[in-house]
Amino acid sequence: MTLDGKTILVTGGTGSFGRKFTEIVLRDYNPAKLIIFSRDELKQQEMRESISSPKLRYFIGDVRDQDRLKRAMHGVDVVVHAAALKQVPACEYNPMEAVKTNVIGGQNVIEAAIECNVQQVIALSTDKAVNPVNVYGATKLCAEKIFIQSNAYAGRNGTRFSCVRYGNVAGSRGSVIPLFTNQRRTGRLTITDERMTRFWITLEQGVKFVTDCLEQMQRGEIFIPKIPSMRVTELAEALAPECAIDFVGIRPGEKLHEVLLSSDEGRTAIELKDKYIILPAMPYFEAPDWQEGTPLPDGFEYTSDTNTEWLTHGQLREMAAAATG
Repeated sequence: MTLDGKTILVTGGTGSFGRKFTEIVLRDYNPAKLIIFSRDELKQQEMRESISSPKLRYFIGDVRDQDRLKRAMHGVDVVVHAAALKQVPACEYNPMEAVKTNVIGGQNVIEAAIECNVQQVIALSTDKAVNPVNVYGATKLCAEKIFIQSNAYAGRNGTRFSCVRYGNVAGSRGSVIPLFTNQRRTGRLTITDERMTRFWITLEQGVKFVTDCLEQMQRGEIFIPKIPSMRVTELAEALAPECAIDFVGIRPGEKLHEVLLSSDEGRTAIELKDKYIILPAMPYFEAPDWQEGTPLPDGFEYTSDTNTEWLTHGQLREMAAAATG
């Protein structure tokens, strides 16, 4: 499967991921059409001004509106579902809104894709969906489950659904890099807990992982990239060594360390050179048949604090510079 000649729709297409996905697909592939589906007319106009291509189309719409999704998906071959409410504090304060967008919105994408005979749908997930402790993670876990099991709804020759799951994206809206950059002017940075670790990936790496998974997916997989970890204190030291640090206490719904692959999931997962793949535990559909990959040892889990790959100060500075442009 290649994206050349395909009509692709990106939900949440004006977000950080959607913009970078658009740039890379237009640069590296030759799609027939690329449809940006989002609810913010201003962001669409700004994107239209910054990315010029006759292949681009813009649809105002919300994933909560299934009828609008069906209209947008007519003639679409591939859907990348990136739309979500993802700010942890906002989702904690507005849990019903998070459910409407992240869960019901996901259901609407599934229903519309099946009805419109879309070939492939890949949904973006997060490490916070593993053993969730906040509303955002819980809604993304639920979304993962319904996307994977919707392969049974679609049938043998229908739409194929898979997910990708990765960690924090350097420089995305709401990430810690813009926060530290702004706080540096005051001479003091705030960190919730000095022990905190996170998985780290750039936008470009995330997009390339998604395009690779679109080419490789069969149906029902959750793809997890092998990516480095970083300590939040070391990021602060790399970006603002002259600043003092205030430790303000862990926030409600926040973890000290993140998990991309739990030990329970490891029982049905395989390892490849650059990724892990969780295969469906209860495939009420034709299960994927991966000839490559090796099973994981019993009890294996992939966590940000036990990771074998860590970013250096120099790498953190490079990623931060690339993220802030």
